[in-house]
Amino acid sequence: MVASGLPANTSGLFVEPREDWLAQYQEEIIDPARPIVDPHHHLWNRGHRYLIEEMADDIASGHNIIATVYVDCRSMYRAHGPEAFRPVGEVEFANGVAAMSASGGYGKAAICAGIVSHVNLLLGDAAKPVLEAEIAAGNSRFRGIRHSSAWDEDPVVAGMYANRPKGLLQDPAFRKGFACLAPLNLSFDAWLFHPQIGELTELARAFPDTRIVLDHCGGPAGVGRFAGRRKEVFQQWRASIQEIAKCENVVVKLGGLAMCLLGYDFHLRPKPPSSEELAAAWKPYIETCIEAFGVRRAMFESNFPPDKGQCSYQVIFNAFKRIASPLSETEKTALFSQTATDVYRLELPS
Repeated sequence: MVASGLPANTSGLFVEPREDWLAQYQEEIIDPARPIVDPHHHLWNRGHRYLIEEMADDIASGHNIIATVYVDCRSMYRAHGPEAFRPVGEVEFANGVAAMSASGGYGKAAICAGIVSHVNLLLGDAAKPVLEAEIAAGNSRFRGIRHSSAWDEDPVVAGMYANRPKGLLQDPAFRKGFACLAPLNLSFDAWLFHPQIGELTELARAFPDTRIVLDHCGGPAGVGRFAGRRKEVFQQWRASIQEIAKCENVVVKLGGLAMCLLGYDFHLRPKPPSSEELAAAWKPYIETCIEAFGVRRAMFESNFPPDKGQCSYQVIFNAFKRIASPLSETEKTALFSQTATDVYRLELPS
């Protein structure tokens, strides 16, 4: 099969999923009837294939997934035409997947009900026509963009982002492009590492009318220069989370913690971890985010397939359900479906 998009994973931030390893361990689904909107997953075919068939298989493993949101991963960019407009191909691709899903042939979930792609905001004012082209390509499903600002001085932490610009969120050209989002009712997904949360806080304060989604609990790192410093790093990360949560235009995605970035070695063990093990490891991070943001500004995400390198779809949402178990029904509904539905303005079939 001919692959498209980027070459096989060289990010350094996650490991490729191994179906044979994951198959060694399965769990009964906790609270199987609970509706879930998965607000963050990718689809790609580059070395490791993860397209609608693979996503549908994961969804069919037991949890009641009613809809998903596709998020930028440089899949299916146009091979020709102006460079600035090549990401429009990703929106066309995701919208095509949504149409396939809407046929009912891949299960009941509305896969790619919302679409978040990419526009180079360093284009400044010239980002607007690209955004408008993506709105048109999204067929009412396009909701916003992600322009990753992840950067770290340590290449072990940075991985594939080592050559990205430092201080992107402070760049005047970037901010000109960013200013195009709110007038078009578009959101911004932010992917960065925890030392950069302060930069995002400044951006959120400068653009209070732009909805910002902080991906993956703010990217707490436990590798490279942060290895062996979990307690110290956690304190720094928590302070940053508490500060950015004061910005009412920012919401947080609870997940991304099964990447290698956090520093856990679950992928190196003979058998996959249980949801109890994952819940114990992730609980301090997720509870901190919920306490800071509140349930109406927080949502559980799978971040598949990157997080699939350490656990299955069954196990990741079981872990979230264990962490959320002390909460009320209203709070659980917000975290598992309502916040995502509201933030991404999803139009779900009744």
